[in-house]
Amino acid sequence: MTALELRASLGLAGIYALRMLGMFLILPVFALYASTLQGAGNHTLIGLALGSYGLVQALLQLPLGMLSDKVGRKKVIYFGLLLFAIGSFVAASAHDIGWLIVGRVIQGSGAISAVITALLADLTREENRTRAMAMIGMSIGTTFAVSLVLGPLLAKHIGVNGIFALTGVLSLMALVGVWKIIPDPVVSRFHSDAEANTKRLPAVLRNPQLLRLNYGIFALHAAQMAMFVTIPFALTSTGGLDKADHWQVYLPVVVAGFFLMVPAIIYGEKKARLKQVFVAAVALMTAAQLGMALALSSFWMIVTWLTLYFIAFNILEATLPSLISKIAPADAKGTAIGVYNTAQSIGLFLGAALGGWLYSHFGAAGVFGFTSVLMASWLLLAATMTPPKAVKTQMIHLDDDWQGDRATLSQQLLALDGVSEVVIMPDEGVAYLKVSQQGWDETGVRRLLSAKP
Repeated sequence: MTALELRASLGLAGIYALRMLGMFLILPVFALYASTLQGAGNHTLIGLALGSYGLVQALLQLPLGMLSDKVGRKKVIYFGLLLFAIGSFVAASAHDIGWLIVGRVIQGSGAISAVITALLADLTREENRTRAMAMIGMSIGTTFAVSLVLGPLLAKHIGVNGIFALTGVLSLMALVGVWKIIPDPVVSRFHSDAEANTKRLPAVLRNPQLLRLNYGIFALHAAQMAMFVTIPFALTSTGGLDKADHWQVYLPVVVAGFFLMVPAIIYGEKKARLKQVFVAAVALMTAAQLGMALALSSFWMIVTWLTLYFIAFNILEATLPSLISKIAPADAKGTAIGVYNTAQSIGLFLGAALGGWLYSHFGAAGVFGFTSVLMASWLLLAATMTPPKAVKTQMIHLDDDWQGDRATLSQQLLALDGVSEVVIMPDEGVAYLKVSQQGWDETGVRRLLSAKP
């Protein structure tokens, strides 16, 4: 990476992390806090308050990404971060559940994830794009793990309303960071690997393998939000653990989940057995949900099932994007990821809202009965999916004056060892290829792409 690319990648990953930190910090303490507010007569409103953020994200994420193509990336990011900050301050000052919901809705309106990804694509070359995107992915995973531990500790010292206020401050800091740290792109263009293309939506939405994965990320995050409407109360009532001490449970289970995830991912990728690892993780997740449905009366059983949950969750969070990349058409990866992210946001909303309603009417057993059904249905879909090819997406820059014949070049590239899919995009100045994870003819590919017609 050049110094500019590294600065852009680290800066945007940091800004993404600051924003996600604000969202994740409240997750382990939100339900207990919301239950103390005026008007929170039942858990249905608590779930709605928790999940309303995801609903607005689902509605605005793709449109704001497309808007940034027209008005500029940074303008949309500034606007989104400002909305997120305003929503955070509204939530911090809320004394009743209604205003908390308003604050969460405003927070969700700052749906800039797709815009940040597009800006990163503007600022990095094709050969470094995957590495740059991985930095953002790592920042999200790290932020989530840190937040589960840090959230209860911060709630003890500054309160949950203080966490919301801190979130607003972090969002404003991120806004300044975009202004001062992130370079302005020399050229801002559409990137098929990072942005949604409405013309490619039909192909993505009709792909049965991608639909299975979209249902999976929906189910995974619906279950997660339903859990966090319930688990904080279970830890307090069953274990007698003060909410400020919940980090003592989350820290060991998150660490165990992270370290046990790594060998599973390496095995799946290196041995081309990603489907087997993926299905095993869904099965483990299903077992964890069933276990919590049956064993919430025992504190140590809750801890045991939470440990298994986080092992499965971390594996699935890492493998799902990899599977999307392998299965999506080479020129529609950004569209596939956009649909995937929208499905995730819908899961956040419906999981929290239904989880709150179920807890109000049927208790914790009803919530985990629901999440168990979600996971079991996903397990059926995952077990019957077509194993993905052991491929990776490779992007190679085209010369600015390239004027060759796309059909002829595509045939020549497909004839090379290890090349299974080729899409030439002169308007974007890039060739998108699906190639074998090992043993593809990189020299031959680069020779053909650099040859003059």
